[in-house]
Amino acid sequence: MTLQGIITVAEQEFTIRIRAGRWRWLLGAWFAVLTLVTLLIRLAVQTVDQGRAQDKGVIVYGGLTLLVLGLALLVVPTLSAQSVNGDRERGTLATLQVTRLSAGDIAVGKFAAAWGTSLVFLAMTLPPVLYTMTQGGVPFGRVAVVTVVVALLLGSVIAISLCLSSLLHRTTTSGVLAYLVVFALTVGTTVTFGLALALSSERYTQTVPGYCPGASATDPCPYSSYQGTRTRADRVWWLLAPNPFVILADAAPKLPPETTAERLQREALALRGVHVTNLRDSDPLSGLGRAVRGAHKAPGASNGSPVWPWGLGFDVLVGVGALWVTARRLRTPSRDLPLGQRVA
Repeated sequence: MTLQGIITVAEQEFTIRIRAGRWRWLLGAWFAVLTLVTLLIRLAVQTVDQGRAQDKGVIVYGGLTLLVLGLALLVVPTLSAQSVNGDRERGTLATLQVTRLSAGDIAVGKFAAAWGTSLVFLAMTLPPVLYTMTQGGVPFGRVAVVTVVVALLLGSVIAISLCLSSLLHRTTTSGVLAYLVVFALTVGTTVTFGLALALSSERYTQTVPGYCPGASATDPCPYSSYQGTRTRADRVWWLLAPNPFVILADAAPKLPPETTAERLQREALALRGVHVTNLRDSDPLSGLGRAVRGAHKAPGASNGSPVWPWGLGFDVLVGVGALWVTARRLRTPSRDLPLGQRVA
C-alpha cells in the first residue's frame, strides 16, 4: 500500500462524484437547512427573558450540533455503501484490480474519498457555528473538540458501509444494511440499554444514623435500616457507550463558569427587578453528558467517569477492522466469489 496509490484512487472517486452534478444541489440544500434551523433556534431562544438571557449561543450551538450529527448519519452511508459492489456491477472494479494498485490502495482510497466528502459537508456547518459563537457562551475549544469527534464518528460509519459494500453482492442490500447499522448504533443501543436497565434492578439495604437530639457518647443514637429496590445503570452503561449522540455529548468540554463581571451584571439587573437567565444551565450537550456519566456512576460514588473514550474507541476500532476486511475482499485473484457475482 502506497500513498500515491491511495491518492490516485481517491482522485478518481472524487472526479466521479464531482461529475455528478447532484452534489452541488445536495451541498446547497444542506447549507440551507442548517442555516434555517440555526435561525429558528435563535428566534426561539430570543423569547427567553424577552431576549435578555445570557449566553444564547449555548442553546443554539447544542441544538445545531445534535442536528448536524443526526443528518450526517443519514447522509454518509450513501457515500460508500455502494462503492465496491457498484463498481463491480458496472465492470469498472476489475480495471483497478489489474493495475499495480494494491487492495489496500483501493480500499483506503475509496474510504478517503467518501470520508473527504463527508468532511466537506461538515465544513459547510462552519458559518452557522461561527454565528453561534458570536451569541456568547461557546468557546473555541469546545467547537474544535466536537468537530473532531463528529469527523471520527462519520469516518467509522463510512468504513463500516464500505465493508458491507465489499461483502455483499447487491447494492440495494448493502445500502439497507448500512442504514440498519446506523439505526443499531443510535436507536438500538438506547432500546437495549433501557431493557437491560430494567433487568438490572436489585434489592438493597441502607443503614442510616437515627435522629436523636439528646444522644451522647454514653448513650449513642441507634442506627436504622431500610430496604428498597434500585436499578444498576453502572452495570449496563457500556451498552449505551457506542451511541454517537452519547459520545458527542459526553466528549463536549464543560462550559467555562460564569465570570465575575457577568455575575455582577446579572445581580445589578436583579436589584432593578430585571431577571436574566443564564442559559449555560440549559445546554443540551451538557445535560445529556451529565445523564450519561450519571449512568456510569456506581451507588455511593461521588462522580461518574467519562463514557466517551470507551464508545469512541469501540466505534473507531470497528471502523478500522471494517477497512481491513474491505482490503481483504479486494485482493486478487479471489479464491471464491458469491453465486452470480462476476469479476469484471
